[in-house]
This record gives sequence, C-alpha cells and structure tokens, in this order.
Amino acid sequence: MTWWSVVRFLHVLSASLWVGGQLTVSLVVLPLARRSLDGERRGELLRAVGRRFGRFTGTVFLPIQIGTGVAIAWHKGVTWAALLQPGYGRILVAKLGLFCAVMAAAALHGWASGTGRPNLARTAAVTSLVGSVGIILLAAALPAT
Repeated sequence: MTWWSVVRFLHVLSASLWVGGQLTVSLVVLPLARRSLDGERRGELLRAVGRRFGRFTGTVFLPIQIGTGVAIAWHKGVTWAALLQPGYGRILVAKLGLFCAVMAAAALHGWASGTGRPNLARTAAVTSLVGSVGIILLAAALPAT
C-alpha cells in the first residue's frame, strides 16, 4: 500500500460518509421522525441532526475532500490545460462543478431550514442528494491514469 492509496482511501471514505449520511437521514431518520414524533419534537430532532451534519461537513468532510482532491490531482499531473482535454480533465471539471453546486444546495438547505422555509429546504436537500449521487457516478467514470 502506498501513501497515495491512503490519500485516495480518505477521499473515498469521506465522500461515502457524506453521501451515506444524506441517504441515512433521508431514507431512515426522516421517515421515522415523521411517523413517531409530533411536530415540535420532530423539528427539534431534525434541527439537531442538521446542525451536527453541518458541523461534520465543515470540519471533516470539506477539509478532507479539498485536501485529498488537490493532492490526487497534483499526483496525477493534472494541469489547468488538462482540465480542457477530453477524458480525465473534462470529467474532473464536471465533477468539481457538480461538487460546488451540491455544496451550494446543502448550504441553501441549511439556511432555508433555519429560516422556516420548508419547501425550499426540501428542494435544496433533494438537489444536494441527487447531485451527490451524480458526483459518485462521475468519480466512477474517471479513467485510470
């Protein structure tokens, strides 16, 4: 096992925790909270889950993704010019663009949830989740170099 295997492992592990967390909240926690808790307790629980997930995002997920992503690109010899080339470069640009959109949607979800805009919060959450799955698809499509 090389150092770069560890870096790639951390990149994939962090992304898995992020997307897995989104799926767990959406498919497990939210339906159970809706079924089991009254409106006030459900709101308290979901706000607490959202705050904790937001802290995880800011303190663990983003630093690991950005740090390992930059390191992997550097190790693979990605240049600004390479980002315009077919194959790895263009797929990476699409992945990075979608990543930025997902982070914006996640931030919008947090803001909308905190300011009492449930429809906007729901739309932003679904957008973030679908975009995250798209990122995984793009990551799987990156050619081995």
